[in-house]
Amino acid sequence: MTPDERDGTPEERDGPGAGGEATDEELLARAGRDASAFEPLVRRHSDALHGYFARRAPGAADDLLAEAWLQAYSTRHGFDADRGPARAWLFGVARNVLSAHWRRTERQRTGPRGEGRDDPWEAVDARLDAAAVAPRLRALLAELPSVERELLLLVAWEQLTPGEAAAAVGIPAGTARSRLHRARNRLRADTPLKLTGDLA
Repeated sequence: MTPDERDGTPEERDGPGAGGEATDEELLARAGRDASAFEPLVRRHSDALHGYFARRAPGAADDLLAEAWLQAYSTRHGFDADRGPARAWLFGVARNVLSAHWRRTERQRTGPRGEGRDDPWEAVDARLDAAAVAPRLRALLAELPSVERELLLLVAWEQLTPGEAAAAVGIPAGTARSRLHRARNRLRADTPLKLTGDLA
């Protein structure tokens, strides 16, 4: 899918509910019985999901995006609006696809015995764009526990709310807020304020 195809029409870019459009949650509910209802979700969220993959696995972003949409489509019946918004569910699917990609990559790199890195999130730290994140901040992010780091990146880079990020990583919203607070405080303590503006 090209960037132009992901852009969609202005109404689609404005998001759910704009101009009387169905919400993401309504579309997912309809997609259970009408597959064509899934297409607007793809148009609305492909840019954000592609960005998520491009920042974490640049060489595989297009393939991972396609895999995420296939996975989301095949598991659309499992979406539960009571557990969080559709956007958070989609990022949860993306996170699972990315984790599976890292596991496959690690198995290919190390062989069946898995004598490589213990934490696949270390790959994110190795790939963080130096132009987007200062070297010291990158080092501090690498020191954060993987869930805190993922929450922080989902909120700062992907513009998810803390509640949506919590749903994406599969933890309660209150736990996510406290972990975000702890991660932000750690970054503020060790980084000049001007570097943490996007993450604060």
